[in-house]
Amino acid sequence: MKLTWHTGTLRLREPFRISRSVMHERDAVWIDVSHDGHIGHGEAVTSVYYDLDVPRIVTQLEALRPVIDSSDDPGELIAEARRWAALDPGLRCGMEAAVHDLAAKCRGITVRELIGAPEFETARTACTIGIVDTAHAVRTATDLVARGFGVLKVKLGDGAEDVARVAAIREAAPDARLLLDPNGAWAPDQAVRILETLEPHGISAVEQPIRPGTPADLGWVAQRSPIPVIADEDAHTIDDVRELGSSVQGVNVKLAKCGGIQAAVEIIETARSAGVDVMLGCLVASSLGIAPAVHLAGFARWTDLDGHLLLADDPWDGIGGIDGTLRLSGRPGLGVRPRSTP
Repeated sequence: MKLTWHTGTLRLREPFRISRSVMHERDAVWIDVSHDGHIGHGEAVTSVYYDLDVPRIVTQLEALRPVIDSSDDPGELIAEARRWAALDPGLRCGMEAAVHDLAAKCRGITVRELIGAPEFETARTACTIGIVDTAHAVRTATDLVARGFGVLKVKLGDGAEDVARVAAIREAAPDARLLLDPNGAWAPDQAVRILETLEPHGISAVEQPIRPGTPADLGWVAQRSPIPVIADEDAHTIDDVRELGSSVQGVNVKLAKCGGIQAAVEIIETARSAGVDVMLGCLVASSLGIAPAVHLAGFARWTDLDGHLLLADDPWDGIGGIDGTLRLSGRPGLGVRPRSTP
């Protein structure tokens, strides 16, 4: 096998603001693993929050290259990936994606079939409205509903204008399912008060309303909230999910944070065994970066895989989503392909 990679930049259509930052663009490293006439693709995206940049990714890829180049069995590499603990989770996710893509292509099947994930035809994804003024949020919500989106996720901040913005979005999109995400911006008591105020607006769930690192406090909020609480930043690893147990109503599984497909499946199984529902989430990424999670959509109660929809120009294609519905292409592997040379 042969490991190669190249880099590029993913630019957003508009600045994306959440409670802790504003993003304009994100660098990506596109990973290729080739064998026997087939090429498996994966993507690792940079993250300031997780201290992962292009030089760090490239250094780790260079260290891994001898392992890949000395292997001649994609299936064995999938098993080997469990021992890549030294890689940053975002890079491990991209490498795993490339190896799964390659192994499935060699067998002429999809990644969903390769890993035995539940079959599904389509999955309705949320699309995220960042922290913008209320008028802008209403325009965005109206446009998304007109395009076919039935699920909207609203980023929230310090609570001062959150209630009015959510109320205005609900009025503009009366039939949409609304998900809220303060990215840990609220204190526990404040979270309960705000969620009680928002409950009449028909909110489907709220992600990580309080700062991460205090899972007991998150459970305290979840027990008192009239709206289902989904752990996000407090549910990165399988140990995190075991510690949470059934104290929350859901966990958000992001492959780029937990380390890829295999870790995600283990987390999903652990959560479901505790009676906890699953959200599939993502970072801002291209269709290639989002695709591995789409193959797991049959596991999820909530699907929030819209990272590619926030881009000005997605260099990959194959999972849909522009109308609010994700669809696997049916092609072998991840089913994505470059629109042009990325």
